[in-house]
Amino acid sequence: MCDRNRNGNIEYYNENAEEFYQTSVEADMSLWRDQFLKYIPDGGRILDAGCGSGRDSKVFLMRGYSVVAIDASREMCKKASELLGQEVWQMKFEEMSFDDEFDGVWACASLLHVPGEAMEDVLRRIRKGLQQGGFFYASFKYGEGETKKGERFFTNYTEESVAGLFRSNGFRVLECATSMDVRPGREGEKWINIIGVK
Repeated sequence: MCDRNRNGNIEYYNENAEEFYQTSVEADMSLWRDQFLKYIPDGGRILDAGCGSGRDSKVFLMRGYSVVAIDASREMCKKASELLGQEVWQMKFEEMSFDDEFDGVWACASLLHVPGEAMEDVLRRIRKGLQQGGFFYASFKYGEGETKKGERFFTNYTEESVAGLFRSNGFRVLECATSMDVRPGREGEKWINIIGVK
C-alpha cells in the first residue's frame, strides 16, 4: 500500500470525523476491554494507539488508569480530546518513539490500516514502548491480504496469520479469537482479536 493510500485513510477520518464518532463512540467493546484490563496493574499506564473517538480511553481513565491517546487524524484528535478532557496527540504509528513507558498498548481497529510491509516497523515501535512484561491488544478485520472499502484500505488477518505476526515480532500470544462487529447494522462483519505480552 503506497503512502497515497495511507494518507487517504487519514483524510477519510478527517472528512468523516463526526459520522465516525457518532457510530463508534457507543460501541460496546467491554468484552475485550475487560480481557485486556485484567492484565494491567491498577493505575497502570496505557497507550491507546489510534484512539478514534476516544471511547476506550475514556473508560480507562474512569477506571483510574493513566492514558496517552494518539490518532493520525487531526479531526478525530479534536473529537477525542473533547470527550476525554485531555489532549490527544496527533501522531502516525510510524512516528511513535516511546521507550519502556507503558504497561499496556491498546490498538482497537486501528492497526488494520497499516500496510503489510510497514507492520513490522510499527510492531517494533509498539514493543519498544512497552515495559518488559507489558501487554498488547489489537483487532483487525477478519480475512486475508489487503482490501479497499470505499476510500479506505485495510490489511486483514486470520487467527493463524495474526498469531504468527505477533510471535515473529517478539510477543507471546495469550489470547486470540474472533468476534462479530458490535456496531448496529454491522453485526455480520467478523473481527480477529489478539492479546500478547512482551
